[in-house]
Amino acid sequence: MDKIKLSDEELQKKLTPEQFEIVRHKGTERAFTGKYYHLQDSGVYHCVACGLELFSSDTKFESGSGWPSFFAPLADDRVETEEDRAYGMVRTEIHCARCGAHLGHVFRDGPRPTGLRYCVNSLSLDFEKK
Repeated sequence: MDKIKLSDEELQKKLTPEQFEIVRHKGTERAFTGKYYHLQDSGVYHCVACGLELFSSDTKFESGSGWPSFFAPLADDRVETEEDRAYGMVRTEIHCARCGAHLGHVFRDGPRPTGLRYCVNSLSLDFEKK
């Protein structure tokens, strides 16, 4: 995966202030408020910052967490992880493998076949309907 660097200025021109806060400063939208939380259309979810295809609606599931949840990315090279020790917790952050935009976190309480729950902020995604 070829990496790209997007400056704060580039992102601020492209994104809303709320999107910028999430993708650049690792913010989190309030649970149950995201526009993609209840979306059931078929399609592909892209990184809002760089457009990389990240998740398919085929792997989306209702987790009850309040955020769009997926049991796998489109491909292993689309999402990268790193340890997140913020707020006194130990979690695994997920970010776009191409531009580094913060997406959310991954947990080991998802459904089969992976057992993973990629918990993603709607504001870090764009959706392309099939």
